[in-house]
Formats: sequence, C-alpha cells, structure tokens
Amino acid sequence: MKKIISSLFVLLFTIFSVQTVHANEKNTADLSLADSASSAILIERDSGGIMYEKNAHEQLPPASMTKMMTLLLIMEALDDEKITLDEKVRVSEHAASMGGSQIFLEEGEEMSVNDLLKGVAIASGNDASVALAERVAGSEKAFVVMMNKKVKELGLENTIFQNTTGLPADNHFSTAYDMAVIAKELLKYEQVTNYTKIYEDYLRKDTEDEFWLVNTNKLVKFYQGVDGLKTGYTSEAKYCLTATAKKDNMRVIAVAMGAESPKERAKSITQMLDYAFSQYKTELLYKKDQPVTQISMLKADKNNVNVITGDSVSVLLERGTDVSGVETTVKINKHMTLPLEKGSKVGVLQVKHNGKIITETPLLLEHSMKQANMWKLFKYSMRKLVKI
Repeated sequence: MKKIISSLFVLLFTIFSVQTVHANEKNTADLSLADSASSAILIERDSGGIMYEKNAHEQLPPASMTKMMTLLLIMEALDDEKITLDEKVRVSEHAASMGGSQIFLEEGEEMSVNDLLKGVAIASGNDASVALAERVAGSEKAFVVMMNKKVKELGLENTIFQNTTGLPADNHFSTAYDMAVIAKELLKYEQVTNYTKIYEDYLRKDTEDEFWLVNTNKLVKFYQGVDGLKTGYTSEAKYCLTATAKKDNMRVIAVAMGAESPKERAKSITQMLDYAFSQYKTELLYKKDQPVTQISMLKADKNNVNVITGDSVSVLLERGTDVSGVETTVKINKHMTLPLEKGSKVGVLQVKHNGKIITETPLLLEHSMKQANMWKLFKYSMRKLVKI
C-alpha cells in the first residue's frame, strides 16, 4: 500500500513541478552555456524550475549516469528496510565479471552494502552496481525491470534501461531532462550525498587487497558546494555528468551529455552552476515533512492528525524579484474514506507567483487513521446526544 501511494504522489509531483518553467519566462536560448555539450539542462531541485536547457529531450546514451537510477532504487530499499547498510552481500560470478569501471570484486567475496555504495557512488563500479542490484531484486535482469517501472512512475517518456551500469547496450538511452528528473528524485534521499561528495576513500582498508577510491566527479573537490552526483563515459556517449550543488537555500542540478573531454564536461557544468547561483535565488517555504494543517474525520480512531509536506517546497526567482508576489494555498481532498495509511496523499500545497500556479506539492498524512472501534463510536454518539 505504501509503495502504491508513493508511486502516485511521485508521478503527480513530477507532472506538476518538473516542467519547463523559466523564471519570469526568461529566454535562455541565446545563453552561451554548455557549448561543448550536445545536450544539457539546469534545474532547481525543489521546484523543478528550468533555468537553462539545450536539446534537453534528445535521446542519447547516458553511460554511467544510469547508476543514478540504480542508486535511487537502492536508497528506496534502504528506506523500506529491505536491506541494511551493514549487511554483507555475497558477490556472484556475473557481478564479478563486469568490465569497465570496477572495484575488482571477486566471485564469492562478501562486502557490506555501505562499502558497495561507496564503490558505485565514488568509483562508478559496475561490479558493485550489479552486486547491489542482485541483492535487491535477485538478478540484474529483474532489477532492470524495476528501473524501467520507476521510469514510468516518474512520467519519463524518453528513457529505457537495459542494464544497471550504463555499459553500451542496444536500446539503452535517456535525455538530459530525464536524467535531471531522476537526480531530483534521488536527492529526496539526502543521505546519498554522504557518498557522492566523497573525493577519496578506501575499500578493504588495512588488508592486502586495499583499494583506493577516487571520485570520477572532480568537481566535488574543485567547485564549492558540489556534492554529487554521477559521471558517465563511453566512446558512444562521450563525456557526461549530472552534478548537483547547494549554496544557501538553493540546490541545483546540472546535466551535460556528449562533451568531447572531461575538461569540456566540467566547463559546461561549471558555467551552468555559475549562472544559477549568480542569477537566481530560492525562497524556502516549507521543509520536507513539515506540518501545514490538520484534518479530522468522522468515525476515525484519532482526530486532528497532522498533514505534512511530501517534499521541501521552494520557489525559484530571479535575483531582484520581489518575493511578495508568492502565496501558498492548501487544498485537502474532500472525498476520502477510512482507513488511511500513514503517507497517504490527502491534498496538495499550491505555490503561486503573481497569481500563477508554479508548483503543486503532495500533502501527506503524518499518521494512519483507522475506523474507530464500537466503544469509541458509542462514546462519540453519546456526546452528540448530550449536546442536543
């Protein structure tokens, strides 16, 4: 039930808040950003507002940026307590056979989920990605089914995955826009940046098989505020990067695909980040899980249950824009029936700027509400009779 509800509000949130909304309808077509990339996009994470785009819906191979979807499903599994960080994963022959970027796992080796996550997030290990996928879904093939199901839940129309790694495969493609949406969803699990922001670390430390990890995303060291997310490279995809950076209250996501070199890739991302932080600002309106109102229902086992935000709520504005034109409206569903599970979507929080709706964020039930038992209903009826 929890997963069904989650899928519904993820889809709704994607439809409403990740859209081509340029602040003040600003035309970015003539900006000299991401010149060296064949496709690019720049968005603000909370609102999904697009500050810049270039061929953002062109289908291209995403290379190892594919692993953002792998990480997203791993984070969901951790959140649902299907796996734990300290549990050991036994490496299969298939996982150990992965080529390309790897952490050189051996068949039969056991490594913790925590260390495998480091292997994926820092070193882009294909073997670590497959090992985690097999642990969650039983096989890489079954995990890929989960990946493509999530693609549909997010409302993405130009992405198909054939593997968990991004290694070259027929009919494996995505777009800069879709990569930004996946990154946006992944960043709901804030702990992921605890891994993606690490520049260097070690696996199997103090053993003869000690392995040095160095982040493939050099911007985590050389651009202040960058703490993720994922690089990619194949001869077909060329050099790709989905980066995220946070300054003050604003977190942005920048995607560049098809750059000719790591230097050109970094240049495109740096130009977009510089543009975002110099030209825009974010006003944080509500934090994730912040109560905004309460609801009561006739015959419920409890009354005045908090309604909370399903995500952080911000508004993206050009610097110098007056924030006084921003207003929020809470809309609660009128037709709800008991029981309602914790996390059920019970309404939306609309954010308007100068009267125009710019985002709608799901409002969720903080605690479950069930049908009251007969004794409670009897007492409720008696109180009504006394009042009469």
